[in-house]
Amino acid sequence: MITTLLAFLLTLGVLIVIHEYGHYRVAVACGVKVLRFSVGFGRVIWRRQATPDSTEFVLCALPLGGYVRMLDEREEAVAPAELARAFNRQSLLRRTAIVAAGPLANLALAILLYAAAHWIGIDEAKAVLGSPVVASPAERAGLQAGDWVRALSRDGSQWQDVTSMTDLRWEITQAAMQRETLRLQVSGRDGRGSRTLALDLSGIEPRDVDASLMKTVGLGAPYSEPVLGEVKAGGPGATAGLRQGDRVLAIDGVAIADAQTLRERIRAGLRDGQPLAQRWSLERSGRVLEIEVTPRVVSEGAASVGRIDAFVGQPPEMVKVRHGPIEGLVQGATRTWDVSALTVTMLGRMLIGEASLKNLSGPITIADYAGQSVQQGLAYYLGFLALVSVSLGVLNLLPLPMLDGGHLMYYIFEGVTGRPVSDLWLARLQRGGIAVLLMMMSLALFNDVARLLGLH
Repeated sequence: MITTLLAFLLTLGVLIVIHEYGHYRVAVACGVKVLRFSVGFGRVIWRRQATPDSTEFVLCALPLGGYVRMLDEREEAVAPAELARAFNRQSLLRRTAIVAAGPLANLALAILLYAAAHWIGIDEAKAVLGSPVVASPAERAGLQAGDWVRALSRDGSQWQDVTSMTDLRWEITQAAMQRETLRLQVSGRDGRGSRTLALDLSGIEPRDVDASLMKTVGLGAPYSEPVLGEVKAGGPGATAGLRQGDRVLAIDGVAIADAQTLRERIRAGLRDGQPLAQRWSLERSGRVLEIEVTPRVVSEGAASVGRIDAFVGQPPEMVKVRHGPIEGLVQGATRTWDVSALTVTMLGRMLIGEASLKNLSGPITIADYAGQSVQQGLAYYLGFLALVSVSLGVLNLLPLPMLDGGHLMYYIFEGVTGRPVSDLWLARLQRGGIAVLLMMMSLALFNDVARLLGLH
């Protein structure tokens, strides 16, 4: 809990400081006087100001945002000698640059963070697939447990290597958004028996592109050998004679291809809600044994499933994904662009009802992922920080009053018509913007709570 909270505060702190520093740095470069640089809102808990005429830097008690307050005649009286340094007296181009600098700073930070993660190197699961879901696009494509996806193509002519399972899932998500057919070059786990398959994603509905997309496509966890780990003393597995290291070959005559298949067979080891004895065929120290195993019944919500109280499966095979200085920067820029485009597309589809509103996440989900990524290592946390930085940059560029994108929208109007938006319309748009933001924040918080309660 402490780790999650600290990781969340660090995430917010870094992203807010970078965002506001973008505004601050460009404002100073344009000759605008910056009165205050604030991280957070509410009561000031730390303050620093070199001279009475310089910028006041403050840290406030509520670290859920920040702001840069500049000299502006619309907010207070400005001395005649300082009129040239007022924000509202600047040219349209300078005001646009100052406002756009915050979101652009977040996007630039994302590029560097993604690049740094690639420079450090990330341990990711190898793109070796587990058993596909029955009747799913993956099964219809001919994918099997143990298939190693080596390369993919969207047009069948230009192929790109697949470095890891994360890389594969990202490309599937991109193709699913466009309802394309993704061609895959696969081989066995040992690299032999290469073949080309077509994964048809045209049947994926836009609203299905969410956290459960891979399940919809038919791809679950990476391949894991059907070998037992620790067997809990006194549990059904131990009582039946199962041991750590046993490799399960078949259950009731059905071959077990991987750990995912084994888990499914254990969970389904019931009849009319009662445990059903299963005949296991397994390999132990080079010998094949037949053992009868009866799972115990546990409740998962409204459903009853079987358990044997043993760790099922071995950790998936991992690969180190690392790039050099230039390639890391290129990958960082590419990933930032792709994530930005995907974020805008998803927001647009949510707006017109083509994508589920469940995709909108709030501070609870961000805090949870921050804590998890910190525990996985520096490279994972940098990647997570980059993802949130992209989201913050894109969100602030939306044409909503109260956001940077709303101000840019006003400037576009001013540039086209030659006059600024009237005070009356500014007030109306501000009220509308506040209402929209409150609805988005409420929905995001609702989704967070629903995920915690298992409702999403």
